[in-house]
Amino acid sequence: MPARSPESQPSAVRNLYSFGITSFFNDTATEMAYWVLPAFLVSLGAGPAQLGVIEGIAESVASFAKLFSGYLTDRIDRRKPLVVGGYFVANAVKPLLAITSAWWHILLIRFADRLAKGVRGVPRDVMVAESVGKERLGSAYGLIQSMDSAGAIAGPLMALVLLARFGIRSVFWAAAVPGALAVLVAAFGIRETRNQNPLFSQNRGEVGHPQRDLKHPNSAHRSVPAAGLPSSFYLVLVAVTLFSLGNSSDMFLVMRAQSIGIGVKLAPLLGLVFNLTYTLGSWPAGWFSDHFSRRWIAAAGYLIFGAVYFVFGRAPSVLAIWITMAVYGIYYALTQPVLKALVVETVPQDIRGRALGIYFFATSVATLAASLITGELWKHLGPSIPFYASAGLAIVAAAILLVRPARKRD
Repeated sequence: MPARSPESQPSAVRNLYSFGITSFFNDTATEMAYWVLPAFLVSLGAGPAQLGVIEGIAESVASFAKLFSGYLTDRIDRRKPLVVGGYFVANAVKPLLAITSAWWHILLIRFADRLAKGVRGVPRDVMVAESVGKERLGSAYGLIQSMDSAGAIAGPLMALVLLARFGIRSVFWAAAVPGALAVLVAAFGIRETRNQNPLFSQNRGEVGHPQRDLKHPNSAHRSVPAAGLPSSFYLVLVAVTLFSLGNSSDMFLVMRAQSIGIGVKLAPLLGLVFNLTYTLGSWPAGWFSDHFSRRWIAAAGYLIFGAVYFVFGRAPSVLAIWITMAVYGIYYALTQPVLKALVVETVPQDIRGRALGIYFFATSVATLAASLITGELWKHLGPSIPFYASAGLAIVAAAILLVRPARKRD
């Protein structure tokens, strides 16, 4: 008798909505603080170089956390504690920004925040994959990404109101409210998936025996195969790593916008414009990738990124920056959910954590380098050069994604 599809199970549907709502509240808290952080750094006497150090170190710790978390995810039966713990730590440290008095304080807070995100990211994405069928990976990641970016719309709107009435530090205090809600939804809404997924048991010659798995908790360890990752995965990895070498922190976009006349009080509105198109585009892009080539869709996103960074390099007018920031959200929609689905579908189910961990590790290390390099190039050669370089790398990465002829998915 064929096993019941994961997406038809009530617990799977509950997980998708729980992850989506958690992402909404968590990103509301994050984006409230994120878009005003460059101006806050300037008020503390810091500049582009310090911003590059902060984001670079934050990304480096996140990269190692993701790599470790990926390997751990394939070897444990309970992923939920990692996910909930990650959300808890990240949202516990954000309000501390309100009492900082030096730029290195921000470095420590961002360090803790990114460490927590690195720990929770891979187990969350694997749990999502185990909650749906392979043919709906793009739609599932797209739905959660839409909820995530919807929170990124609510966050800047709340920040705008708080900035106008109370100042920057009030934004950091207020971020504690949606942050706490994110932790509560994660703690009480998310359900474990590994023992509930009938596909997971196929490698042991059985289908759908959660009670047997509970009696033998170490059975999950024996299910991890010794086989290496397929070459199709590494080809994707090369493309995204090269791209990430030019994908520095979005804070540099905010700093560039401010350098040509967009004031600090409008910085959250930049996030609103960007996240509006991101929210509207994520689920359709994920759904589209379930029916057409994920490689082509992701490559189109890279080309859009290249165009955006080229315009930011030229910075022809304030209006051009606003329009380009809206277009930037389309890049995110075409790549974030789609690339995760592409990675997951190229590898066997029992090493998804390992594959996602390596994928996130490589891109995070490259992003570390990108933030450090962008900060130094900006300091010594001006703001245009790093944006032009990023645009060029995006075009090359898009071409690499398309070099390999399309074939039937693994």
